[in-house]
Amino acid sequence: MAWTAIDRDTGTPLFRQIYESYRARILQGELKSGEKLPSTRELAASLRVSRTVVVEAYEQLLAEGYIEGRHGSGTYVSDGAHLRFSPGATSVGSMARESLPAAPSRRDNLVDFRHGLPALELFPRRLWGELAKRVCAGIGSDAFGYGRPEGRHELRNVLARYLRRSRGVVCEPGQLIVTTGATQAITLIAKIFLAENADVLLEDPLTHEIHAMYALPGTKLHPIPVDWQGVLTDRLPSRLRPKFIYVTPSHQFPLGGVLPIQRRVQLIEYANRAGSYIVEDDYDSEFRYDSAPISSLQGLDPDRVIYVGTFSKILSPALRLGYLVLPRPLVENARNQKWLTDLHTPSLEQLILAEFIEEGHLERHLSKMRKVYRKRRDALIRSLERTFCDRVIVRGYSTGIHLIAEFPGIEFDAGLVSRLEDQGGVKVYPVSRHAFGHEDHRHRIILGYGNLSEDRIEEGVRRLAATLIL
Repeated sequence: MAWTAIDRDTGTPLFRQIYESYRARILQGELKSGEKLPSTRELAASLRVSRTVVVEAYEQLLAEGYIEGRHGSGTYVSDGAHLRFSPGATSVGSMARESLPAAPSRRDNLVDFRHGLPALELFPRRLWGELAKRVCAGIGSDAFGYGRPEGRHELRNVLARYLRRSRGVVCEPGQLIVTTGATQAITLIAKIFLAENADVLLEDPLTHEIHAMYALPGTKLHPIPVDWQGVLTDRLPSRLRPKFIYVTPSHQFPLGGVLPIQRRVQLIEYANRAGSYIVEDDYDSEFRYDSAPISSLQGLDPDRVIYVGTFSKILSPALRLGYLVLPRPLVENARNQKWLTDLHTPSLEQLILAEFIEEGHLERHLSKMRKVYRKRRDALIRSLERTFCDRVIVRGYSTGIHLIAEFPGIEFDAGLVSRLEDQGGVKVYPVSRHAFGHEDHRHRIILGYGNLSEDRIEEGVRRLAATLIL
């Protein structure tokens, strides 16, 4: 039996300790493929904790693919979860992102299923204002001058702790670069890596803005297909030595898949063999509805993975705050590129956000918004299935603030999308716009629900149905 231990004095939730212990032992090969784990009842009794705590830890391991249940037999370590390359860290623990603003519609009452937009009406504006007043009254005059290109140390310190606690990111504050949104973070990556004859691997589909930003003279983009679990790692080209591989492993955009541990291991091993970096775009994975958020890919190999995050999806695009977590050899170059781009990200917003995180407001806000978005997601699924019955297939809804609706037999070309908006008063977003090859996705649309009330969601589906049957 594979037992574990816990420490009640660390402040880390007990379920997280159990999860991280088994996760590390599986990754390191201490627990072998096919090895049986204790039952939840046995482990709970051994550790003297509630069985619910153990069940939550096992469910997280199951969601990430580390373990599997066998009916009537028990719980076992899954195949392919042993990470053979040794990470350089001490522990193993988005522009789908900022879509370009849509042109104003001719219909004042348009139902816009825009993806990547949070519930703007629920931004904690009063609390933010109180923090802003306190910050402005309490800081020294130097904060109103020019700042460091990497960002305020107050924000980088609290952000490093938050990312370790919430996303399993392994980093020191010195590895963080605060950016003016994720768009700038992605642009800085291009400035660091891309030159003549540079090869880059991208998921296909992946937001078309990324295509545009990396399609520079001399750069060769190589699309790697995805399925409903994320990038197909068996399609990674063996003869290329790409500068980096761009992935969205915790919530693939746009299809919504979560990359299982077996493919994460294969991706890291490929990158190590090829001498490539991995760019992990983690734009809205905090909103997961069937288990706790999936741990970052960066936590598996911090020396190989560049982590990109943003507050546009979890708070507001108006803040223009994002960040990069970089392997140490890349930090100085990124800092210089940031300085040449815009000197520094606005300091006051950084200081307010640091207080917001440090006082626990961010995690309380995320907890509240998960409940709100879950209700909106469920309302959208119910409305689609009730309205279209077996004529729609709903996918990619376990994480984030959008889902995929597939309508076999209906092609969402430019003409139909325009007619839906102009005549039907509903705006939808074809998956094909984000794909290198359009054929596989022509029947699929992205429906964002973050900034729509349940009533507006139902009205939007009604309008969609009314126009599709014309």
